[in-house]
Formats: sequence, C-alpha cells, structure tokens
Amino acid sequence: MKKFLSFFVAILVFSATSYAQKGVVKFAKVEHDFAKIEQGKPVSHVFEFTNTGTDPVVLGNVTASCGCTTPEWTREPVMPGKKGSIKATFNAGVMGPFNKTVTVPSNAENGTLYLTLKGEVVASKAPEAKKGK
Repeated sequence: MKKFLSFFVAILVFSATSYAQKGVVKFAKVEHDFAKIEQGKPVSHVFEFTNTGTDPVVLGNVTASCGCTTPEWTREPVMPGKKGSIKATFNAGVMGPFNKTVTVPSNAENGTLYLTLKGEVVASKAPEAKKGK
C-alpha cells in the first residue's frame, strides 16, 4: 500500500510540475494614449513584452477592434527571457475621441491579453500660404 501511495504522489507531483511550466507574457504597458493626433495621418505604437515563463510563447492571430487599426507582431516563438513586440498602427480617419483594442491570443499561461490605443483625432492643420509672391 505504501508503494502504491508513493507512486500516486510521485505521479501527481510530476504532472503538477510539468503542467506549471508555461510561457508568461509580461507587457511593459498595455495602454498607449496618443493624446491629440491629426486627422488623416496614421500613427503607430510598439508594445513590447517579455516571456517571463519557462516555455516558448507563440502569439496567435493578433486582431484589432476595427479596420482603422493594423497590428504587426512577432511571428516566431519568443523564448523564455526574450522579448517580442506588437506594433499597432491607427489610421485617424474620423474626428473625435477614440479607444481601440488589439486582441493578443497566445499559448501563454495568461492566455489572451488586450492592448488599448486611445486619444483624440483633431482637424489637420492647413498648409500655410506662401507670403510675398
């Protein structure tokens, strides 16, 4: 009976430790405020993350909440202790405040994460007329 119990405990410990070994995505920041940006001028921000876990992290299909935001991301596995990034470009077409979300699925322990872009789109500045001609 003691052998069976010891074997059972060993199996539980082994499965718990192997299950706990996962990648962990840790972003430096998950929100970026562009403040005021000009209409018609795309702006970008790069969100950097570190894999603080023990296994490689692979990002899935990163998507934006609307067609006005385009994400680009690290496609290769991010090894433990290494960095990856997601570049989000917002094309400011409509004036007014905005709050856009980028969804980041991964195989990491913390699963799907969300990044936020916010700010306000203002009218673009008219080019100055040439003087004295």
